[in-house]
Amino acid sequence: MKILVTGGAGFIGGNFLHLMTKKYPQDEYVCLDSLTYAGNMETLEDLLGLPNFRFVKGDIRDRDFVDALFERERFDIVINFAAESHVDRSIENPAIFLETNVLGVQVLMDACRKWSVGRYHQVSTDEVYGDLPLERKDLLFHEDNPLKASSPYSASKASADLLVQAYHRTFGLNVTISRCSNNYGPYQFPEKLIPLMIQKARRGERLPVYGDGRNVRDWLHVADHCKAIDLVVRHGRSGEVYNVGGHNERSNLEVVRTILSALGREESQIAFVRDRPGHDRRYAICADKIEKELGWKPSHTFEEGIRETIDWNLSHSEWLRHVESGEYLRWIERYRKLEKEGNR
Repeated sequence: MKILVTGGAGFIGGNFLHLMTKKYPQDEYVCLDSLTYAGNMETLEDLLGLPNFRFVKGDIRDRDFVDALFERERFDIVINFAAESHVDRSIENPAIFLETNVLGVQVLMDACRKWSVGRYHQVSTDEVYGDLPLERKDLLFHEDNPLKASSPYSASKASADLLVQAYHRTFGLNVTISRCSNNYGPYQFPEKLIPLMIQKARRGERLPVYGDGRNVRDWLHVADHCKAIDLVVRHGRSGEVYNVGGHNERSNLEVVRTILSALGREESQIAFVRDRPGHDRRYAICADKIEKELGWKPSHTFEEGIRETIDWNLSHSEWLRHVESGEYLRWIERYRKLEKEGNR
């Protein structure tokens, strides 16, 4: 099969490509990414020589470009990771989130319809459900919960989910949706909580924690998430939504304390800062559906996964340094030069 992975130079998409190009060497993977600030070609460097991998630079909002790509490649499956995904950035500039996360999805699905793509999969988030009260540990997000977005980011993802379901019902497009809890692991852009805190802790800097730090998230290792997506894409029922959770609820303060302890640092580095607007209190996923229908279960405990993630961040200081300095943005020019020389 020929599979298009959009947003594949990002955190989750990059991990997906690392895993799947090796698991399915008989399939061909095309990565489409516009290489915005969070798209990093260095994440894909080890894949560039593989016979079943190709990279294409482009924007899912560009209808003419996307249509020409689909006409040329004739994809069997499209998996959409491409998204603006940082809540704080969505508060500062909501427009780009709507353009990419909603209109970009429409462009992709229109191309899927036109060029008879076998399945379109939308990678979504548990944030579309809103939040849960801290004191009600019995409450979990289920696939049939109403959508109740809190931020421009989650509203854009909820809008995309509704659009995907509408294309299934109205046009008969073969679609699936997965909604995941907070991911962590290798190649995560260092503006996110876990890699940010690891870097600040190791440097002896202050660790900014929003509000009282009691906001709870269900933490899912990115490798477990990627394996779930693979199952849903290949075996999930058309038109269905599947929740993917890690069964690892931790408050932000617990996560930060775990990182400090692992690095032998003092909790005096923690600095509580003014909470962000509309900050959701608790996310918690019920993943019974994917576990019962597709046999998926997370393989990483949080204790194992966070230790691996800390070790990865400490051992990939050059990757992180290039991200923080902006050096990774120049990687695409080196890639183009290699491509011209035929050394891919």
